[in-house]
Amino acid sequence: MSNHHPLLIANIENSEREKITVTAPFDDSEIATLDTANSADAEKALSTAQALFNNKSKWLPASQRIDILNKTAALMREQFDELVIIAAGEGGKPLMDTRVEVERAIDGVLNCIECIRTDHGTEIPMGINPASEKRMAFTRSEPIGVVVAISAFNHPLNLIIHQVGPAIATGCPVIIKPAEDTPLSCYRFVSILRQAGLPEEWCQALVVSDLDVATQLVTDRRVGFFSFIGSANVGWMLHSKLAPGARCALEHGGVAPAIIEADADLVEALPAIAKGGFYHAGQVCVSVQRVYCHKSVVNVVASNLAKMAKKLVVGDPTEAETEVGPLIRKAEIERVNKWVNDAIKEGAELLAGGKAEGNCYQPTVLLNPSELSTVSTKEIFGPVICIYTYDKIDDAIKKANALPFAFQASIFTKNIDNALHAYKQLNASAVMINDHTAFRVDWMPFAGLRHSGLGVGGIPHTYHDMQIKKMMVIKSNKI
Repeated sequence: MSNHHPLLIANIENSEREKITVTAPFDDSEIATLDTANSADAEKALSTAQALFNNKSKWLPASQRIDILNKTAALMREQFDELVIIAAGEGGKPLMDTRVEVERAIDGVLNCIECIRTDHGTEIPMGINPASEKRMAFTRSEPIGVVVAISAFNHPLNLIIHQVGPAIATGCPVIIKPAEDTPLSCYRFVSILRQAGLPEEWCQALVVSDLDVATQLVTDRRVGFFSFIGSANVGWMLHSKLAPGARCALEHGGVAPAIIEADADLVEALPAIAKGGFYHAGQVCVSVQRVYCHKSVVNVVASNLAKMAKKLVVGDPTEAETEVGPLIRKAEIERVNKWVNDAIKEGAELLAGGKAEGNCYQPTVLLNPSELSTVSTKEIFGPVICIYTYDKIDDAIKKANALPFAFQASIFTKNIDNALHAYKQLNASAVMINDHTAFRVDWMPFAGLRHSGLGVGGIPHTYHDMQIKKMMVIKSNKI
């Protein structure tokens, strides 16, 4: 056992607590142990955060928040290689992709600084009718209150940046519960924030072994904003139990559709589809899952995508050449394998993959699964791409829109009219033209619709949601 981590709750007493063990998803080797929070610990974190928020004399001025975030970014740059190893080891994302995640995380911290620098209120028109004479009004931003965030395993550092960074930038005390599978990147980031000068009360981190403790934390009346990234079932359940007045943002998953038209540039499209579907072994909420191909190109797309899948290097995420790493848990391998085998029994043609390799699952391509198969109707969250044939583009759009999920979608075509038609007709918060569904930069809006979520993610958008606009109205005969 390499190390142990206590709870990162301010001024907490050291005592014996239940522990969880973090293991590497590739080989099940033990990485670390962590203390877990009980009900009293959750109460301690909440009371500390609320007391801090209520005492406005302790609020950090914008200049201090900027300084802390600048130092945080610099420290992350100094610890870059270590952050990569921590995230790849606990999360299973290959080194080549984890390096990109850490770069994004550092840029995300800098993005939070830009949010502070460009934040401003607005003047409200007065003096434009008799009722508003002799008055002026304007707004300023204030933090919304205590933020509680629950994060997912698949981007163990960058998702934390998206939830904690805006909270620090706005001046909200934040309590973060990372996924129990991947808490180490979160704990390291919180430690870096404190090293950069953030008083520990402003950002507290904990993991739990009892889900009732997590529910207690989220649904407490002192929570001003709840940020959730994870499964729809859990997110909607917690949403239903929020205290009156608590705002929230929920980011769930999708069953992302991509359309490949007859005139698509397949030299460009196929590598993008493969990357979008097999990146992080498909464990991304907007991974390419359903690919609708025009009947004139479906065979070329299917055969070449299968060849690409077979060439991908599957294995240890800490090896430089690895392109596809493990799934996060053995249970997920069993689930994905069952869904694939069920689809084959229901008529799908297996073109590549379809088997586990230790704790990894081979990149898999299925041709024409039944529209009723589980792989066609639910988010697989594994390295599986399903290809379907269509005749007319409206048929593809209708099938793409048939599910209660709506997140990001894409279309590959050289025809601007078809691209604009798909953009208008697809149920999605974003439609990529000639790119895969998993494209994202951290300042753009990122929103699951319908069953896929609530609210808008992306650092500037989260920054906005964690604030209130407080108005001042001044009445004076001198105005």
